[in-house]
Parts: sequence; structure tokens; C-alpha cells
Amino acid sequence: MAATFFHQPAAGLYGLGIDVPSFGSSRIFGKLLSTRLFFNSSHHKLHLVLASISHDSSIESTLILIRHGESMWNEKNLFTGCCDVPLTSRGVEEAIVAGKRISYIPVDLIFTSGLIRAKMTAMLAMTQHHENKVPIIVHDESEQATLWSGVYSEKTTKQSIPVITTWQLNERMYGDLQGLNKKETAEKYGKEQVHEWRRSYDISPPNGESLEMCSRRAVAYFKDFIEPQLKSGKHVMVAAHANSLRSIIMYLDRLTSQEVTSLELSTGIPLLYIYKEGKFSSRGSPVGPTEAGVYAYTQNLAIYRQQLDEMSH
Repeated sequence: MAATFFHQPAAGLYGLGIDVPSFGSSRIFGKLLSTRLFFNSSHHKLHLVLASISHDSSIESTLILIRHGESMWNEKNLFTGCCDVPLTSRGVEEAIVAGKRISYIPVDLIFTSGLIRAKMTAMLAMTQHHENKVPIIVHDESEQATLWSGVYSEKTTKQSIPVITTWQLNERMYGDLQGLNKKETAEKYGKEQVHEWRRSYDISPPNGESLEMCSRRAVAYFKDFIEPQLKSGKHVMVAAHANSLRSIIMYLDRLTSQEVTSLELSTGIPLLYIYKEGKFSSRGSPVGPTEAGVYAYTQNLAIYRQQLDEMSH
């Protein structure tokens, strides 16, 4: 029998009913997570399903946002957009350093774009996490994919973190500019025109997306599928791209369309948000690599240390 991360459509939506085991990090923050097992005779698989959550409104959950590390087209100064380009060696190192910064922030669930540079960043960052849990990409695109990627150990499942990939978190599509050199494009069309394509809110490059268009898909996905996980008490990491993350930060920080266009996000630098009582509070970038470094931004440092001590005895 295989233990799998259960995916079930939500009513009225293309749903994300991912239910994860009760990770120790969630218990640290005082949430009462319990699981039950049921046997699905039609597929002969064992599913771990969240049975109940007692959610204390005073308890905080954490949201980590990371722009991917430097990609091979970043290095070449090319418009990348939705082209699927991997990280450079520098990008790999940026992802590892990002992981060290967040190594003591609990992570129950990871969302990434569908592009390899974001997935690589998330995976590499988690190699540095103190809980040593393994990020596993959830394959539910077909019944066969779900069956073939099943995990046949409950113990292994509890030591894993589901990774959900989605195109809605992809970089904005740069249309006819994808693959072009940025400097050469500015020389051809003029710096002002290229700046308008890159930095305006509602003007798109030829046959591409504007930031506004990218924002519609990224923020809708965040509201429908990521925010409910935070409300339920799970701690979430999102690895994505400059414009999809800009869009989400615009929503979190209530930025105007003018303010968001001047927002710069460096590659490989994590940003920490605290979700509490329906509100998001920015805590900047964690300094890591100790719990004192990352939890200096939250109100739960004393609780966290106390729970760590109790768990170690």
C-alpha cells in the first residue's frame, strides 16, 4: 500500500485538497494536527488525510517567498519569461544560501512555478533545513502518475514535504522578447520603450503579458490555494519569479500599481511574512542560520525554543 499526498478537487474550483502529515514544525506553534488513515479500495493506496485542525487565532503561520537563483539566461542578460532555463552555478549557491537563512523556519508545504529554475531553488534550499525532510514533487496530472509516484512507507511520508507545482506562478510571459538580449533590444527599440515593456503595470511587450495580466493569475492562485493553507495553520514556502512574486507582494502589502512597478526582488533572497488573524505582516529577509536569527522576526521565539527543548528530552 502506498502512502500518497491526497489531492481532491474543491467544490466549485479546480481544487487543491492537499493534506499533509502533522509535521513537528506545526506542533511547535501549538496547532493540534491529527491524522487518520483510510484505505481506498479502488486504487489500493493508503492516504494520509488531515482529520481535524484546532486553530487558535493567536497562533501565527509563516509564509516564505523566494525568487529563484540566477538562471543561465539571467547570466547572459536575456529575456527569459516562460522559457524553462536552469540555474547557473552561482544560482545554485544562491539557493543554498537562501536555505541557510530559512533553516529554522518551519515548512509544511511548498509551492513552486512549473519552471525548473524555481523548482531547483526550492529543492536546494530545503537541503539546508534543520528538520532534514525531503521535498517531493506531487504528480497528480493523471491517475497513473499518482499511482506510480506513490510512497510505500508511512514513516517516509512523515519525513517528506509535498511540493506543488503550478503554471500560475510562472514568470510573466515576455512574448516576442523571450530569448532576446536586453541590451540589444534596448538599442533596437529604444531604452524608453523597453523600460515601458518591463516596468509598466498594464502595458505588455509584443504578444506577451503585462504585469497586470501576470498578477491576475498569480494572485488568484494565491488566494484560492495558498492562503487557505496558511489559514489552516500550515507553514508555506513559495519559490517563483520576479513578476509573479511582485504580484503576490502587491496583494500582501497592498501596494498600488505605481508602487509595485518600482519593487525590486533580488535572486535567491527569501522574504518572510507572518500570517495572523487574517493579516500578513512583512518581516523582511531572515538572517539565519540559527533559530535566534530567523525567529527574531516573530513573537514566538520563546515558545519555539521551549518546544524544541521539550521535544529533545
